[in-house]
Amino acid sequence: MLTLPLFPIRIVLFPSALLPLHIFELRYRQLLADLAIRQPEDRQFGLLPPGDPAELPEAGTVGTVARLRGTQPLPDGRVNIVVGGERRFVLRAPVEARTPYFQGAVEWFDDESEIQIPAGDEVARLHLLGERYAVAQHALLDQSLDVELPRDAARLTFGIAALLEWDFEALQRFLEMRSVAGRVTRLLAALPKLVASAEARAGVHERAKSNGHGSVV
Repeated sequence: MLTLPLFPIRIVLFPSALLPLHIFELRYRQLLADLAIRQPEDRQFGLLPPGDPAELPEAGTVGTVARLRGTQPLPDGRVNIVVGGERRFVLRAPVEARTPYFQGAVEWFDDESEIQIPAGDEVARLHLLGERYAVAQHALLDQSLDVELPRDAARLTFGIAALLEWDFEALQRFLEMRSVAGRVTRLLAALPKLVASAEARAGVHERAKSNGHGSVV
């Protein structure tokens, strides 16, 4: 088993996704200070759902390794950071440590080997729906599209899930799915309506920007 510093928070980080975080609690400022003296490849911690209230959850909870990608210190000691999601893990037990932040013994939580493999046409359809959703979401934020979804089915499912506006519980359940085919099926069932809604809202947004006359005022 591996020991990881742990950051319980009600945010789901998916493998390969980037996530901005605002660090203000003293114990997690100390975590960042401790990570800063490590080699870059070791600047990582586990991000997982909290227990109640804001404590370590019970054994068996699934989280994702977060690798520190960038930091922006603020004058008052708070820090904005960006982390990248890596491998999933499952918490086995807390570890006693002389740190203000939690540490835990974890094991890797990878996809199960499965006989059922997503069909190529299903993966291609999922990729297209994911791209359409990403384009619409970026249009709503007046941003140019800079998301390139992977072609690999396993990474694609997580790449799309990272874009979705599902609630925390739904995103966490998706993170815990160990079947690639199951995740593809789940997204193919949900995305058509989500894409249609996002594209409709993006269209209204674009018309509002042009005042309905096709030119920006």
